[in-house]
Amino acid sequence: MKEIGEAMKDYRKENVRKKITGCVLLAAGFALLFISRISQESAQWYSEHIYPMWVGSIGRLSGLFPCSLSEVLLYILLLWIMVTAGIKINHMIRKKETKASLHSWLWSLFLLACILFCLYEINCGVNYRRDSFSEGAGISARRYSAEELEETCLWLTNEVNALSVKVERDDRGVMKLSSGSAEKAVDAMQELGNTYEELEGYYPEPKGLLVPWILSVQNLSGVYSPFTVEANYNSGMTDYNIPFTMCHELSHLRGFMQEQEANFIAFLSCRSSGEMQFQYSGNLMGWIYCMNVLRKEDYDAWEEVREALAPEVEADLQANHEFWERYDSVAAEVSNQVNDTYLKANGQADGVKSYNRMVDLIVAYYIDKE
Repeated sequence: MKEIGEAMKDYRKENVRKKITGCVLLAAGFALLFISRISQESAQWYSEHIYPMWVGSIGRLSGLFPCSLSEVLLYILLLWIMVTAGIKINHMIRKKETKASLHSWLWSLFLLACILFCLYEINCGVNYRRDSFSEGAGISARRYSAEELEETCLWLTNEVNALSVKVERDDRGVMKLSSGSAEKAVDAMQELGNTYEELEGYYPEPKGLLVPWILSVQNLSGVYSPFTVEANYNSGMTDYNIPFTMCHELSHLRGFMQEQEANFIAFLSCRSSGEMQFQYSGNLMGWIYCMNVLRKEDYDAWEEVREALAPEVEADLQANHEFWERYDSVAAEVSNQVNDTYLKANGQADGVKSYNRMVDLIVAYYIDKE
């Protein structure tokens, strides 16, 4: 009985430590959330002076691992929860489990949730309230005519057609990504940083998931992990998507969380890259987004521009369609709805439609460029 009493006492002490630590982390996370929501200036200062330190420390540490650390930790976490939950349930059925032990396990879950929430706010949440990249770069989205959009689409069509014959292709005629693309993505972002100082700084190499099915079934091409400060991409999708997606996720890592901003930065970085595959990827993704909007605005103009696309590009588009069609399911719809809700909760009123707002910036960029 004395031993049981001592064990109960230890459990209580441990639970108190977990409660206090969890509450402190929870309070810190909510404090960051509150301050960033009421003061954009504070969010901007944090993003410029504090957040880069996390990239340079946590990001560098995660970068030492050849595979996605966040993916591996996710599997370990899920395994730990399932195994320990199974043990607890089994012990409760056999009446070998004390309430104190069960409470300790539940408080461990509480502490873990608080740690993850705090890490999210430190490495992601605050950045949603910072100044936009486009305004800092002097590229402001504005209203444009259908004619200006068509002209932009024609420009991109010519760019894509010219690059389509310069990239390596497999026996099906589909673009084949060469090795070292992760390092090239970092080079592309750093090169763009020479033009836009907001993008200067350290970039860890983006990592393809070991099990890309996790993203494919959600219809996701990539994800930024604020818990490990990693840029992850879907290594199973059609290759022309990958360079653009790498740069998109690295844009999030740099602190630009708005989806249209990350898309536009990825577009610019791919275009400024010295690698033909990156240029092709960026221009083709920009073409796809712009053409989707043109189709709604002026179908006849869309049809005319669409016919000008080179046959080499058609092979990539067909391969991409076939890939994503395999994952067209209820899970993908649920994931899309969750992502939509998440984006709206973080100040992006258009939700998943915000990805398409990249078109506004591309048209403005093209018009200013001309």
